[in-house]
Amino acid sequence: MATWVIGDIHGCWQTLQRLLESIGWEPECDELWLVGDLVNRGPSSLDVLRWASSKPNNVVTVLGNHDLHLLARAAGITQAKSGDTLDEILAAPDRDLLLDWLRRRPLVHFEEPFVVVHAGLVPDWSLAEVKQLDEALAIRLAGDKWAALLEELYRRQTAGCREDLEGEERLAAAAAVFTRTRMVDKDGWPQLKYQGAPGDAPEGWRPWFDSSVVRRRGSTVIFGHWALLGFFQAPDVVCLDSGCVYGGHMTALSLEDGRVVQEPFRD
Repeated sequence: MATWVIGDIHGCWQTLQRLLESIGWEPECDELWLVGDLVNRGPSSLDVLRWASSKPNNVVTVLGNHDLHLLARAAGITQAKSGDTLDEILAAPDRDLLLDWLRRRPLVHFEEPFVVVHAGLVPDWSLAEVKQLDEALAIRLAGDKWAALLEELYRRQTAGCREDLEGEERLAAAAAVFTRTRMVDKDGWPQLKYQGAPGDAPEGWRPWFDSSVVRRRGSTVIFGHWALLGFFQAPDVVCLDSGCVYGGHMTALSLEDGRVVQEPFRD
């Protein structure tokens, strides 16, 4: 059995199919871990979502910011943004089944020694804190009041995560961190508005993973979300977002032997 991790898909169905052929994925025995953002921007989000939801036993996905955006649009919490390609899902006859499956995905996947998250973590969070927040978020998103959590998330937008937050505010802030973080400031707090490359950030800012407690204590963190960082690999940390939907590549990483396979954008 092989386990592969694939970066941001963003509805690029044709590219995904070619990548699966390139890595020789065997759905009967191999596992896939997806770093989130299955949907939006690309042309075939409905195909990707139907495919992923039909393989519950060997496809693991965490939620990304675009996946949460789809749920928020379905709940009437937010409006369409420029570049959205979600209308086909929202108009599909099986939309409720697909959205129900999506909101039951975790924001973080743990399988020692690996931690998979869409964007990042607060550097000072321990592995136990990350697990506690992920479990609480999973319960909220799978429950009847899931839309209330997303309302709080969108109300806060890029307000960040502070030590004094509690209850729904803390969970919403954690969801924002898991799905939007790239850089942290000199005090180690995520700056969720930042979208650029590491070298363009204000003085004193640094990538969230540079001082991550989770990483320092033996876990390998795999994430996506950061197209302007691109494919990046260092000891105990890997970024798999190589900007496929923007004309780059879709990237897969083998956890058995470290092999990296990239497929150019084909959609």
